[in-house]
Amino acid sequence: MIFIKGAECGVNADVEKHLELGKKLLAAGQLADALSQFHAAVDGDPDNYIAYYRRATVFLAMGKSKAALPDLTKVIQLKMDFTAARLQRGHLLLKQGKLDEAEDDFKKVLKSNPSENEEKEAQSQLIKSDEMQRLRSQALDAFESGDYAAAIAFLDKILEVCVWDAELRELRAECFIKEGEPRKAISDLKAASKLKNDNTEAFYKISTLYYQLGDHELSLSEVRECLKLDQDHKRCFAHYKQVKKLNKLIESAEELIRDGRYTDATSKYESVMKTEPSIAEYTIRSKERICHCFSKDEKPVEAIRVCSEVLQMEPDNVNALKDRAEAYLIEEMYDEAIQDYETAQEHNENDQQIREGLEKAQRLLKQSQKRDYYKILGVKRNAKKQEIIKAYRKLALQWHPDNFQNEEEKKKAEKKFIDIAAAKEVLSDPEMRKKFDDGEDPLDAESQQGGGGNPFHRSWNSWQGFNPFSSGGPFRFKFHFN
Repeated sequence: MIFIKGAECGVNADVEKHLELGKKLLAAGQLADALSQFHAAVDGDPDNYIAYYRRATVFLAMGKSKAALPDLTKVIQLKMDFTAARLQRGHLLLKQGKLDEAEDDFKKVLKSNPSENEEKEAQSQLIKSDEMQRLRSQALDAFESGDYAAAIAFLDKILEVCVWDAELRELRAECFIKEGEPRKAISDLKAASKLKNDNTEAFYKISTLYYQLGDHELSLSEVRECLKLDQDHKRCFAHYKQVKKLNKLIESAEELIRDGRYTDATSKYESVMKTEPSIAEYTIRSKERICHCFSKDEKPVEAIRVCSEVLQMEPDNVNALKDRAEAYLIEEMYDEAIQDYETAQEHNENDQQIREGLEKAQRLLKQSQKRDYYKILGVKRNAKKQEIIKAYRKLALQWHPDNFQNEEEKKKAEKKFIDIAAAKEVLSDPEMRKKFDDGEDPLDAESQQGGGGNPFHRSWNSWQGFNPFSSGGPFRFKFHFN
């Protein structure tokens, strides 16, 4: 018996050491180390209410209220009149929305000979709890009657106090969904998924909301969280298959765009619209990317059509405005291009691509009011070199001055022929063509910084011996027409 008492004394002494050291570490703000000491104290003496209370204090300081609650309950079981523990547990229960249990704690504090401060605190919290009960009843009534805006207003007030009430957050999320505010609903559901263990329903709803918003990647991430908790969850699994299929199509389409395979990418985005025809967001985003593909693939007519469809639904869609503007440039519709770039700039004034596009469109408009080499040859701005040479040869034969006998007609033909030759010279040379496409006429002395004459400003006599079928370089022989 003496040995047992000695052992007990040794155990108690160790517990006291852990409690004392833990107290000092807690005061110094070393919470993790303090927690270790209180763990040891609880292990050394499972009936020591002080050890549980101090451990609960550390848990609260660390923001781990769920862990603190069982310790506070153990303290009350061991020492029924420990009012400080009851008050703290009442606070936690109130935050969790467990109003009846919280009220019970506050009433028992008032009956257990509390200090003056404890009495005031318990009375104040009872009043607050009664107010929460009333607001919750009003919120539920409003929800049942379909007045979701009023329900939200009541729930806002409750959740300022009952911040850890998962059910009320889920209820407010439902109200936000009914009111057409899915992003606010997602915020509440995310909180509910953390407050309630294994909350597969919250993850499922978050995933479906993201999906409806067109955010397929976040939708996929959230539905995977649901399946981690329950791999046999029927709704989550069915939704997962749908989102994964759509996600794969979009990823594949974007990879094709990066590779410059615009026709294949267009086909993929058409498949996206067929896969999910019921959600408008996927149709809009798909058409926006198809519009981009047509623009980049230099199919201006198709680009203008699809971009315009997007802009009917979203007039401020900057991407569609930029892509349609580029298509207008190819179609030489400079006023329309300028208007689109200016509208896009209003919504994104720091976008360098918009600024550069606008400047180019303005230069091309100014240039179009002068000599336009594309119009002279009758080719599109995206014409290949072979098309340019072919058009040039045809026109060179048609307007060769030797074809005309009348002096007036010959002079007109000479001027026309010189313009045709100049157009061929500029558009068949990649460097000169780029300058012209950027709004600068490489053969116009006015547009050349530092001056310099126009090499094509010379008389017909200098073109004698010109061969329109040569590929460029020195002229070899003169045509004779009988």
